[in-house]
Amino acid sequence: MSIAIVPENASGMRLDAFMAAEGLYPTRSAAAKCIAEGGASLNGKLARKSSCVQAGDMLQYAVFEDPHAPELEAVDIPLDIRYEDDYLLVISKQAGLVCHPSEGHYGDTLVNALIAHCGKENLCDVQGEQDRLGIVHRLDRDTSGLMLCAKTNEVGLALMEDIRLRDVDRHYLALVHGWISLETGLVDAPIARGERDRMRMKISDRDNARPSITTFKVLRRFEPGKNDDGYSLIDCKLFTGRTHQIRVHMEYIKHPCVGDPVYGWQKKDNLGLDRQFLHSYRLAFTHPITGERMEFEDKLPRDLQEVIDVLEARE
Repeated sequence: MSIAIVPENASGMRLDAFMAAEGLYPTRSAAAKCIAEGGASLNGKLARKSSCVQAGDMLQYAVFEDPHAPELEAVDIPLDIRYEDDYLLVISKQAGLVCHPSEGHYGDTLVNALIAHCGKENLCDVQGEQDRLGIVHRLDRDTSGLMLCAKTNEVGLALMEDIRLRDVDRHYLALVHGWISLETGLVDAPIARGERDRMRMKISDRDNARPSITTFKVLRRFEPGKNDDGYSLIDCKLFTGRTHQIRVHMEYIKHPCVGDPVYGWQKKDNLGLDRQFLHSYRLAFTHPITGERMEFEDKLPRDLQEVIDVLEARE
C-alpha cells in the first residue's frame, strides 16, 4: 500500500477521479476497479466507489502494477546533483529525461538513475513503491532544471505537504513568443486533461478541471524580426503544480513557449529549438529535518543560452 495526502484544491473530487488526476492510476476506470476491489481507504476506512475526498484526507491505496512493465532496475544515468544529505537531493534534471516509468519508458528514467545512485531501500515510496521511488514532484521530460527528490517517507510526505502549502518556492525561466507589454501578470485558469487527446492538457470549465495559478514577470523583451513577432523572457512562479501548467497557461494568453511541440506555434520561428524553452532555475524550501531555509539557482543549459545569445546578437 502507498499513501497520498489530498491537497486543498482537490476537495470535493470523486475518489476515482482524484486517483487518476494525480497519476496514481493510469485511468479513472482503473482507479474505480481498485476501489471496488477494496484497494483504497480514506483516513483508515475502506473507501466506496462514490467516495469524495477532502483536503487533508489520507488516502491509502494499492499501488498500480502494469503487468507489461518490467521490474525497475538501477541504470547508470548521469545525475547533476546540486545538494545531497541523508534525507533528500536537489538535482538539475537534464532535458529529455523522463521522471518516472511510463509506457515506453521503463529503463531510462530519473527513477532508474536514483535507484542506481541511492539504492531502492534508500528512496521514499510515498508516490508508489514500484515506479516513483524518490519522486515528490515532477518536471516534464523536456523541461530542464532544479528538482527535489526524497530519500525517506517522512521527508517525502513533508515536502509534498510544503508544496501543497506553497512553502516550496519554484521559479521557471520561459522564452515565449510575442512582446508582452505588461511588466507582471497572473493567469488563473483551471486545467483538465483533454477529452480526445489524453496526452494534452487544456483550459476547461468542466467539473474535473483543477484550479491552476501561474504568475509571471517580464525580464527581457526582444524586438520583432523579419520572421517573428518578437520574444519575451519571463520568470514564471507556480502556485499550483498541474501537468504542463506553464505551457498551457502561456498558450492560453497567446504567448506560447518557444519550441513547444505540443502547445507552441510551429509556423513561427522557434530559433532552432526542438523542445520548449522552459527551465526550473530557482528553488527554495525549508529542510524538513534541520529547519534550514535552502535556496538554489541554476543557470540556463547550453541549448537555451545559445538561443538568448542569438537574440542578443541581432539587437
